[in-house]
Amino acid sequence: MKKTAGEPGTPEPRLYRVVAERVQQLIQEERIAPGARLPAERELSAKLCVSRASLREALIALELGGVVEVRGGSGVYVCEQPLPAEVPETGPGPFEVLAARRLIESEIAAIAAKVATGAQVDAILRAVEEMERHHEDRASNEQADRNFHLAIARATGNTAFVGVIEYLWSNRGTLWHKLKEHYQTEELRLETLPDHRKILEAIAARDPAGARHAMRAHLERVTRTFSRG
Repeated sequence: MKKTAGEPGTPEPRLYRVVAERVQQLIQEERIAPGARLPAERELSAKLCVSRASLREALIALELGGVVEVRGGSGVYVCEQPLPAEVPETGPGPFEVLAARRLIESEIAAIAAKVATGAQVDAILRAVEEMERHHEDRASNEQADRNFHLAIARATGNTAFVGVIEYLWSNRGTLWHKLKEHYQTEELRLETLPDHRKILEAIAARDPAGARHAMRAHLERVTRTFSRG
């Protein structure tokens, strides 16, 4: 027998899918025609009583489902095609992942500051230098960024932490990459370079509180930029 939401053992639907369905209902109820522009984000989030972060996740999920088109600097438009029956499932939402990373990686950085060996600090330094060297090459820069966060996890000496970071990075998925495509700015990319240096310096200085604060500040910056633009 098929389980429904709310029954024991049935996972709750992801928030972005719930919000996406509400956006689809609004399009139908207000008869927003194909090719027409949706209300501005601020107005739409107020009308639906959701945060702009949740709304952005929903709009990107709808874009992946062919319901809307997000046009940078212009707005969000209904696609010239019938609405699909269901929003695609794309894994954890980007802001779910960022919330987990703020909590977990801040503590991982603090632990690394206590126990990292000189060789492990050098590995973190190499990743930072790779990010700086490949700033203009986005694919190489992102790989170096991943290596940076994994090097910090390895510096704790706890393989479970390494597995957690691998999981968080692997579950960013298509929703995350679309969010970056639409909302990551060159300003954010430039600001995160010194963020990584501050994290490294706190770990190298054996300053757990400083490492925790620097990592949290870095991930909060990313969250703010992606949720407010």
